[in-house]
Amino acid sequence: MSTRTVVPARAAWSSVIRAGETLTLTDLHGNQAVDFLLYDAHDTAVRYSAPDTIHAQGGIFLTTGSVLMSNEHTPLMTVTADDVGRHDTVGGACSKESNTLRYGHHTWSQHACVDNFLSEGARHGLGKRDLVSNINWYMNVPVEQDGTLGIVDGISAPGLALTLRAERDVLVLISNCPQMNNPCNGFDPTAVEVTITGRAPDAGEATTTGAGT
Repeated sequence: MSTRTVVPARAAWSSVIRAGETLTLTDLHGNQAVDFLLYDAHDTAVRYSAPDTIHAQGGIFLTTGSVLMSNEHTPLMTVTADDVGRHDTVGGACSKESNTLRYGHHTWSQHACVDNFLSEGARHGLGKRDLVSNINWYMNVPVEQDGTLGIVDGISAPGLALTLRAERDVLVLISNCPQMNNPCNGFDPTAVEVTITGRAPDAGEATTTGAGT
């Protein structure tokens, strides 16, 4: 069984994904960054760790086979399929403060990913101290030879998707990035789709269908 939700441009979304379930993110229109935070659903002090994840896989980009590690160096989710091939772990989330610094004080009133994370996280008892370095699915952040990070046009396209399997019960927070001042969303934020699919039965496990099941 699957449930599908379209997350509008600039909006936030959250859900608990149970162990063995999968979460698929689909870039409906192409070139849309999806900021992503991840917590143990039963103990949110255990949460996604960019340093642990980078160390465990030996690289800063995520793709099929990448394991999202916690601050206890335990697996939270695994990327099981990826149509794009490279996703960012170091670019961070846009905020009113960073927008002002990079693009000018006139951007202060613009909505940002940190606002989304704070408002959506509050529904689960999370606050500003619970915000950590996030993943940016579909965001293209190359590293130049001098170590400079770029934010350039995405390498995604309409309909491309990635799928993650929950290795334990996890709480996922998403900010469908509202950034309009750099190419991470093609200067035009758009909707994405999230699909949660139930755990596949273990080998030999009985399955039933029909009324009442």
